[in-house]
Amino acid sequence: MNPEHHHVVVIGGGQAGLAIGYHLARQGRAFTILDAGAAPAAAWRSRWDSLRLFTPARYDSLPGLAFPGDRDHYPNRDEVVSYLIDYARHFALPVELDSRVTGLHADDGGYRVELVDRELRADQVVVATGPFQVPRVPAVAQQLADDVAQLHSADYRRPGELPAGRMLVVGGGNTGFQIAEELAGAREVHLAVGSRQTPLPQRVLGRDLFRFLEATGLMNATVTSRIGRRMKNRETLIGSSPRAARKAGITIHARATHAAGSTVTFADGARLDVDAVIWATGFERDHSWIDAPVFDSDGSVMHERGVTASPGLYFLGMPWQHTRGSALLGWIKDDAEHIAQRISAVAQRPAERGEPATVAQRA
Repeated sequence: MNPEHHHVVVIGGGQAGLAIGYHLARQGRAFTILDAGAAPAAAWRSRWDSLRLFTPARYDSLPGLAFPGDRDHYPNRDEVVSYLIDYARHFALPVELDSRVTGLHADDGGYRVELVDRELRADQVVVATGPFQVPRVPAVAQQLADDVAQLHSADYRRPGELPAGRMLVVGGGNTGFQIAEELAGAREVHLAVGSRQTPLPQRVLGRDLFRFLEATGLMNATVTSRIGRRMKNRETLIGSSPRAARKAGITIHARATHAAGSTVTFADGARLDVDAVIWATGFERDHSWIDAPVFDSDGSVMHERGVTASPGLYFLGMPWQHTRGSALLGWIKDDAEHIAQRISAVAQRPAERGEPATVAQRA
């Protein structure tokens, strides 16, 4: 039996996969969206219960369908899940759940997509698996005693699931601060910050921060621009700050460098006995299942705005793929439209499929 064939296979059914799906449907492509999750919006469902976006609803829309509700409202996790489900249903996008891809191979002028139970063929492929793939946990975690509760922020849901006692959250990004602030309502909470991030207020002069970022052009600064190159490696805290954390009763520490038993040691020599640790230490990408010449010696994707040198292979939804907003819900539409245009151009001139794309950046 010949493998099922599609013009385009999209790997990943989250916001990136749905955004490119919108454009492919408008082009009339024969395509499918493969999602490893058992339910729609699985990545968002797996986030903690109280999560709220730091962008208001006016900036949270995918192409073709506005995010519902008050435009100045900050949506919570469940509202995002509902929106993504409604989005796929509204545009009748062909999302296949429980369809984990185990291998992707450049093959005979197209691509072979391997799943656990079947194989697909595609002329072109969009990898839209997003930035949250493999939880990163530092080696110091292995030095803690077995009776210290540990979990990564990817597995944190609510304070009641944690044991009583002293909490340590490790990670000075938005996730670490938000979880620490939630736990501080009823716990003794400490926060280990390895590298300081610039704190920005959620609102400035009564208006949301992102209005100013849009008006000044910072959200559209490209990764290859002078300011983009500076911003790319400078993460920012939005709506949180060490000062506000201290006012909430959280004790701030330097980087966690060592552990023994239930005691954690920090870079400044301070020590702390803990009952539980939450590792808000980010994620690693896992592209080991992709067999195509699109990675550099460090395993980073070589691409130009998601377009790789392997004809017909694209990436979508990576941080700083093109701008600060490339991995954010409300801005991913710009890169999705760009890639959809490239897909259309390649499909209209198949004789030129062998011409490699110019590769100008890595991610």
